[in-house]
Amino acid sequence: MQRLSSLAVFSCLLKRELLLGLRHRSELLHPLLFFLIVVTMFPLALGPEPEQLRQIAVAVIWVAAVLASSLSLDMMFRSDFEDGSLEQILLSAQPANVLVMAKVLAHWLLSGAPLIVSALTLSYFLYLPQSATVPMLATLLLGTPIFSLIGSVATALTVGLRGGGMLLALLILPLYMPLLIFAVSAVNNAVQGLSIKAELYFLSALLVLALTLTPFATTASLRIRLS
Repeated sequence: MQRLSSLAVFSCLLKRELLLGLRHRSELLHPLLFFLIVVTMFPLALGPEPEQLRQIAVAVIWVAAVLASSLSLDMMFRSDFEDGSLEQILLSAQPANVLVMAKVLAHWLLSGAPLIVSALTLSYFLYLPQSATVPMLATLLLGTPIFSLIGSVATALTVGLRGGGMLLALLILPLYMPLLIFAVSAVNNAVQGLSIKAELYFLSALLVLALTLTPFATTASLRIRLS
């Protein structure tokens, strides 16, 4: 009975977050526009040489994705902190980490999923080989949820702080480095015809670890921030 109740509350909160996010479409478009601008600046700066763009395509897409994802993290808990509903979530009879996961999932659906579609579309303009399309999709599907999960902890620590955006970037960007290295390595190995199992296993392990630990860490960070 408790599980059904928690699942129902999780679903209601997820729907609420998605509806609120769709009402503030400008906040959703800013990271995508930033991603588009960063990626398109490289062909303009380096020239339309296909071979040169093909060599840097994977790194450009992933670096732009890391930077763009950091822009949308601030909206994860900000509105709830400002209207007081964040305290109600933490005081709820339901497990707080379950409700936090609903907000993280909503954040990924609103920002991470569109970023994947944009990345795959822009990869054609950078002449990314077709053999790298599926590995790129796999790494993004594994990596973008980690952005939201790790980012939720840092966002919880900085929510409501003046100038918290800069502090948030300083906290999360170093944590994204292993993810960036292995994701780019996986796609580059796929282009060269090498196995990418090791990189995908590592990214999968990071995702499982983040799913296991970050909800509790985020909840604890929110309690500390609101205490």
